[in-house]
Amino acid sequence: MARETRAVSRTGGMAPGPRTGGVARETWLLFRRHLRVTLRQKAGVAFGMIQPLLFLVLFGPIFATIGTWETLVPGLLVQLALMSTGLAGFGVVFERSSGVLERMRVTPVSRLALLLGRVLGNAVTMTVQALLLVAAGYAFGLRAPAAGLLAGLALVVVLGVSLAALSYAVALTIDENLFAPVMSTAVVPLALLSGAFLPMSMAPGWLDALSRVSPFRYTLEALRDLFAGHYATGAVAAGIAVTAAFAVAGLAVGTGVFNRENA
Repeated sequence: MARETRAVSRTGGMAPGPRTGGVARETWLLFRRHLRVTLRQKAGVAFGMIQPLLFLVLFGPIFATIGTWETLVPGLLVQLALMSTGLAGFGVVFERSSGVLERMRVTPVSRLALLLGRVLGNAVTMTVQALLLVAAGYAFGLRAPAAGLLAGLALVVVLGVSLAALSYAVALTIDENLFAPVMSTAVVPLALLSGAFLPMSMAPGWLDALSRVSPFRYTLEALRDLFAGHYATGAVAAGIAVTAAFAVAGLAVGTGVFNRENA
């Protein structure tokens, strides 16, 4: 394993050879590689959570006069997922243009492992960012129960995995110069339609109806119930179902794109 790991680090791909470990082993090796690359970019990890943290510090005290921290912090977690894993495709844009991705694709490594190694690395990074955001929320007044907090964070991680897989799919599908403007433009309306800053129940009827098309609204409503200590609710059941379906769809699309011969 050490010899194969060195090959991944040195060449940006996996050394050709027999596949003795299967998809799980290949995913683990690629996960370690991408996590090391991410951790070397400490500034990028920090900036990934600056915007949600700024909303917490600058907008939170104002929001607390009309709502609760158990309403705001889940919204900021969804925003964090959109900002962090939703823009994960930037990494593969660079690997595609530099030829690293193509060198990986000509090896026997599973295409699913190529995707999962990256996605799981993004999920770990987002989890650390989410924990820091929640810790800051507790300092300001968040009082979510432990069970609700853990269940909510698990739901956010599943959402992040889905977004990262779709982000990679988009990055490999469109022109590399269009990825940044397309995804940056999409993040803001998706966050707003989810109700990240204000519950969509406060929106006009047409906007409330439009927001129901977005899966992020259902995830967020489930998060808010969980953070409030309400577990057996319709919102929680709908949020879990929609998030799970979104994860399956995201991974299927991402794997399909990685499998394409001309990706």
